[in-house]
Amino acid sequence: MIRVQCKMARVALGLGVRDLAALAQVSSDTIARLERGEKLKPATLLIIRTALEQAGVIFEAEGEMVDGGPGVRLRQE
Repeated sequence: MIRVQCKMARVALGLGVRDLAALAQVSSDTIARLERGEKLKPATLLIIRTALEQAGVIFEAEGEMVDGGPGVRLRQE
């Protein structure tokens, strides 16, 4: 599910694959692999998630969204 959440977060922020890769300091291929559903190291997933959170994304676990499933939202400033 993290794959879907990361892509939703990237799109919500208006970032391209290369933009997120630069933000997370990983290769654009790593972001593409994540979004294709390929397995990444847990440390790499954490780096990408942290970069998205620092950019203003809040990851919602299952049950925290109105419809009950996991998702993302942007932090209100």
